[in-house]
This record gives sequence, C-alpha cells and structure tokens, in this order.
Amino acid sequence: MSGPVADSRDLPEPVLVIGSGLIGTSVALALRRAGLDVLLSDRDESCVLTAVEAGAGRALEPSDVPEVVIVAVPPRHAGEVLAEASERWPEATISDVTSVKHGVLVEAVARGADASRLVGGHPMAGREVSGPAAAVADLLDDRLWVVTPLPRTRVEHVRRIHRLISACGALPVEMDPQEHDAAVALVSHAPQVLSSVLAAQLAGTDEDSVRIAGQGLRDMTRIAGSNVDMWSDILSANAGPVADVLQQVASDIERAVDSLRSLAAGETGPPAAVTDLLRSGAVGRGRIPGKHGAAPSAYREVLVQIADSPGELARLFGAAGKVDVNLEDVRIEHVLGRPSGLVGLSVRPDAADALIKALMEQDFDVRG
Repeated sequence: MSGPVADSRDLPEPVLVIGSGLIGTSVALALRRAGLDVLLSDRDESCVLTAVEAGAGRALEPSDVPEVVIVAVPPRHAGEVLAEASERWPEATISDVTSVKHGVLVEAVARGADASRLVGGHPMAGREVSGPAAAVADLLDDRLWVVTPLPRTRVEHVRRIHRLISACGALPVEMDPQEHDAAVALVSHAPQVLSSVLAAQLAGTDEDSVRIAGQGLRDMTRIAGSNVDMWSDILSANAGPVADVLQQVASDIERAVDSLRSLAAGETGPPAAVTDLLRSGAVGRGRIPGKHGAAPSAYREVLVQIADSPGELARLFGAAGKVDVNLEDVRIEHVLGRPSGLVGLSVRPDAADALIKALMEQDFDVRG
C-alpha cells in the first residue's frame, strides 16, 4: 500500500477500531499503512474476518489493551459504544467517526463516558458502497477530518487524535459539535435528501424519458444510490439541523414554482424568482473550495471525443503528460447510443492552447 503517510513515531498503539464497516475498515487500513498495530472489533464476526483478510489489522483479544479507541458504528449506537469503551479501557483516548456529533457526545457522557478522554471526530469522506469489502486505505487521503473536543477534554487526548488523523493521510480541523452538525446538515445531509428526492421522480417515469438522461442528472443523483439504512440513521440523528436547511430550500423552490406558474399562465417577462435563484446558486457554487481546499480557480475545459475502448483514456492522459500540462479535473460523459465518450479536461487557461495543439497532432478529436 502507498500514499501520504505521516511519521508514525510517537503515535499511540495499539489502536482499536470498533466497527468494521466502510469507514472503520478504511481507517484501520490507513493506520496499518502507517505501520501501527491495529485491533478490530465488530458484533458481526464476518465483518472482522473480511477486514482482517484485507490487511486492516487483527481481531481484538481479551488481553489486548488499546491506547486509542475509534468507534465506527451508526450514530444510534455510538453513544452507548463510546461509554462502554471508556469504562472498559479507563486510560485510553476515546474517539469516533460518526457524521453527527452533538447528540452522540451528549449521550456518551450521559451513559458514563469520561469527557476528559472523549474526542469527537468525523472524517469527511465516504463512498456510495458500504461494508468492509468496499474499504480502501486511501479513502481519507487529503480529506478533512473534523475534530470536536468537549470543554472538559484534556489537550493530550486531542493531540493524540490529531496525530492519528495525520497518520491516516487526512487533515484535522477543530469545530464545536453543534457548529459541526449545522455545517454537515448544509453540505452533506440535506444534499443527500435532495439527491434522493430528485432521483425518486424517476421511479414512476416512462422508460423513454429516463433513457435520454444526460450527465447533469447523473451528477445530481449520484449519491441517491447510497446505503438507505445508514442514511436513515444519520438523518434521524441530525434531524433538526437538516430540517432547517430543507425548510429554506423548500421556501426557495416554492417561490420558483409560483414564478413559473405565473409565466405559464401568460405573464410576460423573465421569471424573477427563478432568475434570482439561478444567480444566487452561481454565487454559492463559487464559494465551494477548489483543489486541495484552496480558493476556487477558473479553469478552461478542453473537450475531447474518444472511443469507449481499452487504452484510449490512458493514451489521452499520456498525451497531456508529454506536453507537461497538469489536468486539474476530469469528467467523462458517455455519448447516447454510440460507443464513445466525451472527456472534459480542465486545465489552467494559459495551458489550454498547448494541450489542444498536442492532442490534435496525435489525431484526437478535440471539440473545444
């Protein structure tokens, strides 16, 4: 395994990961990549076996005493498991990776967890698939990992978690638990609901209408294929903040609907509410961080039509590399009814002409 690994010296070990699902096993794989001794535990022994076979660590034995415990279970169980871990290993640093923080930490302390050793955490990473078989060691590479210590958490335990996060290849950032929950409601949880709502409109639609779907619909509904049980649990745990975001979205949509209805009824002129929404959307989209979390950059997209066959994408990337052009982003749109794809290569504006010239010299079908 390879990837960005922090110096693992002085990191506490062994590390116990409770919960051998996608995130828990990915964390364990990243820690093993960093050379740490990792213990695994899950109520489903088959999940532990799968994770062990993948190289994520070894099964927890009764005699093992972890220095750090990472709880990677659904939010509805996390408070209880955190409290149990705190009681069983009274010297260990206790953390978690659940995507909801305030309620989970409050419940953990109410159940007896030692708040001085409790450090909430949430790696901002995931996939549309679940389970230990879907885990990968580089899932956390260059991703933010939110750390939410409590007022009573001792600084040495926060530092332990920071070092562990860095060993996983991620970037730690601290937030208040409630601030975190409001933020993820906006940037993660509400988008999941909205993606599912849009995709649900396709369930009863005739096949011909769905067949002409383009890349925009695919992009907007990608996360609708995520694990239903997992997301039901997450949304239940962060219900209030998510409802607040969806209420605002519903208000904006209602204004847009009224504006469009007026236009359909014969009103002249552009639909003001819709135009305002589109403008606000463009402004908001521009606030999303760019590459590596930096300020968004303006790139030029070079469109290239290639055959949908083995080796063509590699040949395209190789041609870009030969002229020393860095590809900032790549998107692929498969052409309806044809064995080809339209590849969008995002590059710095000053590199676009050189890239286009090089691709055309190698007989690529450059579209713009």
